[in-house]
Amino acid sequence: MAEKRRGGALARLSGVLILIGALVGVSAIPAGVLLLSAAHWSESQRDELPAQLLNPPTAQVTRVYASDGKTLITTFYDEDRHDVAMSQIAPVMQQAIVAAEDVRYYQHGGVDLKGAVRALVTDARSGAAAQGASTITMQVVRNVLKEDPTLSAAERAEATADTPGRKLKEVQYAIELEQRLTKQQILQNYLNIVYFGDGAYGIEAASRRIFGVTPARLDLAQAAMIAGIVQSPDADNPVGGDKDKAKARQLYVLGAMQKAGMITAAQQKAAAAEKLTFTGRTQPNGCVDASGKADGWGFFCDYVQRWWDAQPQFGRTTAERDAALRRGGYTIVTTLDPAVQKQAAAQSRAVYGLDSKKVLPIAVVQPGTGQVLALAVNRHYSAAPGTSNTVNPLISGGGGVYGYPSGSTFKMFTMLAALEAGMPLDTGFDSPSKLPTEWPDSGPGNCGGKYCPGNANPGWMDGYRTMWNAFGRSVNTYFVHLEEQVGPAAVVAEARKLGISFASPDDARMAGTSASSWGSFTLGVIDTTPLELASAYATVASEGTYCAPTPVQSITRADGTAVALASGCRRVLDPDVARAATDAARCPVGQQSAYGRCDGGTATQVDSIMGGRPVAGKTGSTEDNRTETFVGFTRTMVAAGIAADPVNPSDHVGSAVESRVVTAVGRTLRAAVGDGDYPGFTMPGDQVAFGN
Repeated sequence: MAEKRRGGALARLSGVLILIGALVGVSAIPAGVLLLSAAHWSESQRDELPAQLLNPPTAQVTRVYASDGKTLITTFYDEDRHDVAMSQIAPVMQQAIVAAEDVRYYQHGGVDLKGAVRALVTDARSGAAAQGASTITMQVVRNVLKEDPTLSAAERAEATADTPGRKLKEVQYAIELEQRLTKQQILQNYLNIVYFGDGAYGIEAASRRIFGVTPARLDLAQAAMIAGIVQSPDADNPVGGDKDKAKARQLYVLGAMQKAGMITAAQQKAAAAEKLTFTGRTQPNGCVDASGKADGWGFFCDYVQRWWDAQPQFGRTTAERDAALRRGGYTIVTTLDPAVQKQAAAQSRAVYGLDSKKVLPIAVVQPGTGQVLALAVNRHYSAAPGTSNTVNPLISGGGGVYGYPSGSTFKMFTMLAALEAGMPLDTGFDSPSKLPTEWPDSGPGNCGGKYCPGNANPGWMDGYRTMWNAFGRSVNTYFVHLEEQVGPAAVVAEARKLGISFASPDDARMAGTSASSWGSFTLGVIDTTPLELASAYATVASEGTYCAPTPVQSITRADGTAVALASGCRRVLDPDVARAATDAARCPVGQQSAYGRCDGGTATQVDSIMGGRPVAGKTGSTEDNRTETFVGFTRTMVAAGIAADPVNPSDHVGSAVESRVVTAVGRTLRAAVGDGDYPGFTMPGDQVAFGN
């Protein structure tokens, strides 16, 4: 049977080569030479057929969805194309394209000898070059090779070169392709790869962009209109081209369909009279076009794109990864929760308006997974001019945005370093208003050439303190002295362990060369982002498991297979150490520790915001209230926000905004956990609490 098929293909090719010789002006070549070429092809061409012709590697749209897997955030593409199966294309569309482009498609074996003869005669009479003999199968060959991203630019150009060699090879490939694939498979590939004008590649994009429907829902009139576009896709497209030409082509296709017996005369007449409405839509492309503009989804989209560009599995370089995003046809289901994002955006804008120079970026992260639910700020994600617009990653960082100092939230790292060193929660020190330390300091406020920090509210903060009430009241001198006991280098290492990146070159330099004398580190003097801070505190909330923040739940390739995603989680803290730190973090938010040792807090309204349910957190004020920060957490969710001026750090936000920042972040946290019950915190053991 295989020999019979091969013999049939050889017979077709022998005749075709002689005919094509005439068509392309090579009739001087002896017929014997052409037949010899056919015989040689018969033996070797099966191995030579490019694999991409069997499974075309078309550039396809990547779609990005919110966490429900249904709500579209945006798409990325170089070519607006989404391949569909034949079962998803209306039968009338299949018929219309055959009538328009290759009415004898189901009768020939890849090359239409009758059609070629007819074209030769017509062109001989007109004196023009041979045209009109290209079958759908030959067009598939040409288009696949022309669009193949794995070929060089020269190889793609060769696929459409007006040379005898190219045309002969196209014929060879077309005949062999018909031996490998069914007619329906070839037609499906054709409909998915052909260009329909106005930026629409393939039938799915054409149906959507012209008529706003899927290919399965096209009616006869619509199908004929789309089929008529292919010969002059930009000129005859009814949206971006000439509507009169588009109509003329539609009528031609309907006539061809009726002549071929595909439709009746009555159907032809009804379709010709149907009034078509061009209600199609262009897909969004990139993050500036992202949905959810009112709630700033573009910032989350930007984080997804930056995350993608850092993943080596999608390419060796950033450019290759970006090309994969725009051409790979992936389906990305993200972790974005639109309801939480909406609340975070509303809360940020309740503190500062869109036109304010100051911002309150807020991030929400899930402990134990690292999934990012929201990234919001009082800005529109837009490249348009004006204070209210930006494409800078103000919440997540990157691209030269290092973040903002977050003040006393860094006391968490000092407490963790001390607990890991074996110092229990009830470690007590007398905490004076000013504390001369061992570290040299020539700046203002030094005490005899030594670094000498003070308490912001001496009357409320001074005195004998433990980790519980020192953390609750945010006592600077207690934590600087605690830092002296464990060493600043250990605190810096603790911060690194929990994901603080030291992205600023100045901070990285200090951490690398002077960590052992960095006495002010515990007071949060380095730049960080709300996302980074939320992820660090999520480590404590999850009882010691750090998870790198991720915006992605799942990724599926164009062929439906899943992309394996590595876990970014690892245990970095002993669970009881994390529980102890959490117990102390109950104090700032107006709740009580498991051992009843809290006696005041800087964010006590959070208890009522959360309805008395278990919560923990920490405020942070930098020197002269340059920034104000709050991070709150439960076992299931973390929210962090930092009020700052992202352009002018010397423009301090002031102490008056602290309470509003706490309320905004607290309300965002409540929205993230919902109104139902959630797991409470685990009580730490006596050893880590009291050392016995």
